[in-house]
Amino acid sequence: MKKFTVCLTLFLLLCSSPLFADKRVPVKAVGIPLADHYAGIVAFEKYRSQMKFADYQLLILPGPHIVRAYFESMPDADMAFNVAPMIMDMFTQNQNFKWISLIHRDGNALAINALMNQKVHLSDDKLQRKPDAKVARAFKAFKEETGRQVHCAIPSKLATHTTILYKYFTEYNISFSMDLPETDKDVILIDIRPPKAPAFLKGMSTRNKPAAFEQSLPWAEITDTQGYGKVAWYSKDVMNHPNGHVECIIIAKDKAIKEKRAALKEVIYFIHKAGQDIETARKSDSNDMDKIIQMIQKHIPSHTRSAILESLRPDLNVINYKNLNINRESKNSFKEIMDLAFKAGFIKQKINIRKLADESFSTKVTVE
Repeated sequence: MKKFTVCLTLFLLLCSSPLFADKRVPVKAVGIPLADHYAGIVAFEKYRSQMKFADYQLLILPGPHIVRAYFESMPDADMAFNVAPMIMDMFTQNQNFKWISLIHRDGNALAINALMNQKVHLSDDKLQRKPDAKVARAFKAFKEETGRQVHCAIPSKLATHTTILYKYFTEYNISFSMDLPETDKDVILIDIRPPKAPAFLKGMSTRNKPAAFEQSLPWAEITDTQGYGKVAWYSKDVMNHPNGHVECIIIAKDKAIKEKRAALKEVIYFIHKAGQDIETARKSDSNDMDKIIQMIQKHIPSHTRSAILESLRPDLNVINYKNLNINRESKNSFKEIMDLAFKAGFIKQKINIRKLADESFSTKVTVE
């Protein structure tokens, strides 16, 4: 018994020594409650325990402005998932971070309330809902008939969503403003955090006012599946790219890249792997999708099962988690967004994409 006690004591001492300590370093990522960031969630839930270098941590915050503020001000924030124009604006002010990966492609949508749909008459088949003149005419009709503008919620003027909306509006000569007192425009854009967008649409409907929002999935699908709004179109049909347009990207601080490179590379690898898991599950008849939904709802309970499934419908293919490396194609998509955002006045100056992009975090696990 004494011999056993001595052995046990030695074992416990060895386990508590630095040689046996967890040598993983913390890698904290901040994101937004969007379908855009599902791969980050799945990587956290499914692969965090397999990571050898990174103690991967994930914090979900309500909107892009708060993610920006946290990333810029908090020393523990190593990575952020955020919208492309906001990151362009951040880079003009402080070049202390790099773009190291995409986290998804495509993924936002325009939703309209029932009052607007009375003029549009959207098809029940979502495959038929396109960014055509019908929706554009509805925006103009309310101003022409009643003198009242349609209020349209956006996550930020520095969101990719707003740039895509600008592209659509200019194609159909729809005027807009972000100034509420403005009276000579067709549409008033209002900053609303993504989780608040469905309540905004519902509230405007109860007051019998036309309204819309342009936000990331699954918020548009939540209004559609619950019956108080309709998806009018998806961003992939406004800004069409073979692999899907760039929207949210992953950035990491230079300090983290210098001090935690192996851990950061490991996190990116497993985010890419998680993206492939989502792509496989959405096309499968197995229970893999149920497991992914459980992972998502653990972090974002307001994302309903039906809205998640609609957002990930393989036949719609309105968001995808493939081709997440930085390369010439993704940089061209990023540049297109930058050019449009600059033309619209959302960003005040363009940036040098080569200085922002760090291609050394590319993996072979993401499909190219």
